[in-house]
Amino acid sequence: MPASPIRKLVPYAEAAKKRGIKVYHLNIGQPDIKTPEIALEAVHNFKEKLVAYSHSAGIPSYREKLAEYYKNININITPDEIIVGAGASEALLFTMQSIMDPGDEIIIPEPFYANYNGFAINSGINVVPINSTIDTGFALPPISEFEKAITPKTRAILVCNPNNPTGYLYNEEELHVLKQIALKYDLFLIADEVYREFCYDGRKHHSVMHLTGLDQHVILIDSVSKRYSMCGVRIGVMISKNKELMAAAMKFAQARLSPPTFGQIAAEAALNTTNDYFVEVVAEYVKRRDTVYQAINKIKGAFCPNPSGAFYVVARLPIDDSDKFCQWLLEDFNFNGETVMLAPATGFYSTKGRGLDEVRISYVLKVEDLKNSMIALEEALKVYPGRTN
Repeated sequence: MPASPIRKLVPYAEAAKKRGIKVYHLNIGQPDIKTPEIALEAVHNFKEKLVAYSHSAGIPSYREKLAEYYKNININITPDEIIVGAGASEALLFTMQSIMDPGDEIIIPEPFYANYNGFAINSGINVVPINSTIDTGFALPPISEFEKAITPKTRAILVCNPNNPTGYLYNEEELHVLKQIALKYDLFLIADEVYREFCYDGRKHHSVMHLTGLDQHVILIDSVSKRYSMCGVRIGVMISKNKELMAAAMKFAQARLSPPTFGQIAAEAALNTTNDYFVEVVAEYVKRRDTVYQAINKIKGAFCPNPSGAFYVVARLPIDDSDKFCQWLLEDFNFNGETVMLAPATGFYSTKGRGLDEVRISYVLKVEDLKNSMIALEEALKVYPGRTN
């Protein structure tokens, strides 16, 4: 099981703080945006005398309201086509374990969310990465690359849209490429769409659930963690119209009894959040993105694409080893008593040796903090012993 590139350096950050160093946490997608008050109030106002198990698929009223939410974005599903999990993480585990046997293969464009590797190992399956690159902004690789990777053991393709860690937003044409492959080779198409609301520059999100003729192939993974800035409630969903798949997934759901009750209460209430909340949040993230994007590309020897979604960017830096550099930032560097915590990009690749000169930056802090963190990063690169140019 691989260590998380997002969390493995936490002991070094804690040690830096004990030394009096201020650490800017850009390693993890933990927004400082406030959780909607309506969700918190629902938990505060819980009146029951007993905190009971819920239905293994999730509280019925929550699934009914979820179906309404999706209908409003042109995704027509019924409550029995939804299984609530302890975050998108559990939803992905249920999905992998329901559609694949040990030794089967799943194709994922890399870099990808680091925990996909962990979920695959947990499920006994093999990730087959195909290469997207920073020079194309991490666009979807051509169809030929997918076809080269397909073997008799291939069962599924997984994409994250908008993408974590790159911030890339797949367009309609790219989704139709995935549709062609899924139909031609009879594969499942899994889409992690937890950042759906966070699309920038007038770009719109296109869901795999909007693709026609794929009802038996498509699995949607979603979560409330980022949408409502309440990562700790641990509520996500898997959605599919494939009845055989959902029956298999329900066995895994029953084996863990039920998803968290208080998390579902908060998540159900959060569905009443007004659109004003998202307008403000998206506008704030655009400011944060621009702050990081502009600062990185002003640093000598550094480069990053301009992300169109989510709240991450992968940056290429003039460094020899991103794991070593990220640890050095916490152990040996500070600028005016401040340093920055980043996630080494090596952990977002399945191919060994990739990501050595890349880091993932989560622009989840207020603009002032991001400006200070970018100054610290620029100063760090001036004195880092492993600088490459």
